[in-house]
Amino acid sequence: MRVFARTPLDISKVIVPRGQVHLIPERCKGCEICVQFCPQNVLCISEERNQKGYRIPMVIPGKETECVNCEFCTLVCPEFAIFTLPWNGDHDG
Repeated sequence: MRVFARTPLDISKVIVPRGQVHLIPERCKGCEICVQFCPQNVLCISEERNQKGYRIPMVIPGKETECVNCEFCTLVCPEFAIFTLPWNGDHDG
């Protein structure tokens, strides 16, 4: 994972990984752990609810390309409801 607090001198040579967030709504219990611990602040809780009535997370509009595929949301989710995959730059997925 490469998240920089400062800009490295060789930033033009560094390729920052990108990811795409995927959610399995039926598994989500709305605990918001993924939202609280996302290092890029890409997630928020939506008004949408799953079948159990829990509000589910979503990618903040306009931040679709800011996920760095660190997979931290995957690690902290107690229900295994969220995961990321490498993003190839295509808007179609």
